[in-house]
Amino acid sequence: MDTPKHILIVDDEADLIELVSYNLKKEGFIVDSASDGETALRKIRKGRYDLLILDLMLPGIQGIELCRILRNDPQHVNLPIIMLTAKGEEVDRILGLEMGADDYIAKPFSPRELVARVKAVLRRFIEKPVTEKILKIGELEIDRERYTVTMKGNPIKLSATEFKLLLYLAERKGKVFSRGQLLDAIWRDEAFVEPRTVDVHIRRLRAQIEQDTANPGYIKTLRGIGYFFNGK
Repeated sequence: MDTPKHILIVDDEADLIELVSYNLKKEGFIVDSASDGETALRKIRKGRYDLLILDLMLPGIQGIELCRILRNDPQHVNLPIIMLTAKGEEVDRILGLEMGADDYIAKPFSPRELVARVKAVLRRFIEKPVTEKILKIGELEIDRERYTVTMKGNPIKLSATEFKLLLYLAERKGKVFSRGQLLDAIWRDEAFVEPRTVDVHIRRLRAQIEQDTANPGYIKTLRGIGYFFNGK
């Protein structure tokens, strides 16, 4: 990373903030923090952050609600979010991803693992393919430089990971990818990401771009094998 990336940690545990901040600063990141959702929201709207580490359980505005607010804000819709929580049940992981989080890590965790996740999410977001700026497929338009997507001229709100997944499939339309292949391509070296994560992101993408999610026209499923993009 050529320029230092700004990260906001939102957690009500001072010891955790101190530990995570220390390890991120060692890797060259610029770190800020907030102990509640309201403070975090004010800081996000005033400043510029490259990634948000967000606890699920917070005083005031909960992490899930803050994530939802940001995903519905055009200015911050693409802010990468790693959800941090003490809960490890599958329903909580899926809920975080459904709300638009790009990754999920359960407490307790190793600082080394969190730093690796931060780098991986940032890498997914900042990498740019050397191709034409706009990819047009049917009524769908993907702007590779601005990280924006429109359908019939209307803006579509996607997280950084959703954008990367959509672009990856759209650039390779007609080719079928298994969950494992998509994990390798989009999540790469994140060893803790589960195959179910792919399904959650595909479902969110379909909800945004498909007229009929039960009979999708763009992102198709080849039963027993994987997913492919069917744009014309």
